[in-house]
Amino acid sequence: MSGFTRDSYHYGDRLVYEALLSKWGRYHRNCGCGMDWISAHAEPAGFTVVRAGGGFVALTGPGLTEGVDEDALTTNALWEAVTGTPGTQDWIEQVQVIDRSPEAQADRKAASDAHYAQLRERSARAETEPASAKQIDYLKALAAEADPERFEAEFVKAIKGTDIDPRAEGETSERAVRRLTRAAARRLITALVGHS
Repeated sequence: MSGFTRDSYHYGDRLVYEALLSKWGRYHRNCGCGMDWISAHAEPAGFTVVRAGGGFVALTGPGLTEGVDEDALTTNALWEAVTGTPGTQDWIEQVQVIDRSPEAQADRKAASDAHYAQLRERSARAETEPASAKQIDYLKALAAEADPERFEAEFVKAIKGTDIDPRAEGETSERAVRRLTRAAARRLITALVGHS
């Protein structure tokens, strides 16, 4: 997402505007110059690319990050350079400050580790918890529409590597789906919907 940023790791003490390329590319679309908006308009207007990659470009320049009141930031100067029309942004943008101190990075890592531990725990529970009533109802509807051989093949794939027994001879699809775990039911739903 585009925005004004202070990040000492990437930009030192500079204030930059991180412009989302797809967003500003859309603003430039009606120009018809056939060039990209950075080299055709931003750089000739005095803006400097400080960093690029990952779908964005970080810019500095007059009226955007230089010679401006940081409590009243807008992108009007860049808008005018890219589109050739006066900027009319009347709302103030905030500066995102990224704290790169060892303490802040340790906090971010701890939060990330906790988040992914929670996801792993939820995924592990899904391998043992029974399928939900909604999953079962949906699978019954999908099974009624699916070719029986396809359903059987996808059922076998969905339970592979689990403790779920294969379908017994004569076992209906409705009874079989009731034995699935949440994770196996999700795999079976994905497979059946993907081939419907």
